Amino acid sequence: MNKRQTGAQWEAQAAEYLMQNGMRIVEKNFRCRQGEIDLIGYHEGYLVFVEVKYRSTFGSGYALEAVDYRKQCRICKAADYYRYSRRLGADISVRYDVIGIQNGKIEWIQNAFPHIYKC
Repeated sequence: MNKRQTGAQWEAQAAEYLMQNGMRIVEKNFRCRQGEIDLIGYHEGYLVFVEVKYRSTFGSGYALEAVDYRKQCRICKAADYYRYSRRLGADISVRYDVIGIQNGKIEWIQNAFPHIYKC
């Protein structure tokens, strides 16, 4: 299995986990010039943009550490474009979550980082 297939498999598992925990997924693998967002959904009154990170071992570090400032900037830019393209107003509450999958365990960090306006 190549990296893309492995990533898709773990993203599907993360989506299932989120749905079991009350999130309504509305889009998967949103791509635009500004970047890519793995999962987009609604949870507890928020429009949630979710980044999924998988690591098979700890040799490459922790999965959650892979969402650095640069990656957060790209996610925020893509989220802004998503909201613009879907004509969602500025008054909608937005949240950025991260799902880390390591050693078969799923860790969900809600509100993992704030929106970054200037990158």
